[in-house]
Amino acid sequence: MVNKKKTMEVILIKDVDNLGGVNEVVKVRNGYARNFLLPSKLAVENSPSNKKQLEERLKQVKKKEDKMLAEINSVIAKLKEGPLKLGAKTGTSGKIFGSVTSLQLSRAIREQRGYDIDRRKISIVDEVKELGTYKATIDFGNGHSTEVEFEVVAE
Repeated sequence: MVNKKKTMEVILIKDVDNLGGVNEVVKVRNGYARNFLLPSKLAVENSPSNKKQLEERLKQVKKKEDKMLAEINSVIAKLKEGPLKLGAKTGTSGKIFGSVTSLQLSRAIREQRGYDIDRRKISIVDEVKELGTYKATIDFGNGHSTEVEFEVVAE
């Protein structure tokens, strides 16, 4: 006697470990779907009406991503207009007391360009200990990042 396991297709509403991500169509065993995924509101059955809802959700997500991408591109263009100026206290030899941090760079972006960027998204490439021009990378997420030039000047 051949044991045939019944499977069913479901659309995931939330990410499920070792199974798939949100809005993904997956095949699972009937019991797993009926006893765990559906009652836990982690998935819905792959019916024609649920497929239409999925397509609509995907359209909304795409629209939101396009809008966000356009916004990110405008921010990147604004940041690339020219180097940011950062003031720092220096000694007689031109060395800075302390060093320039991503928090100071975040404040400079807010004051000079009008964008509030979280300091945790900014990474300064070199250690800034002297006056001069340096580069920092800003990560916007989803693979979008840009390099920003900033100049450290004496206060």
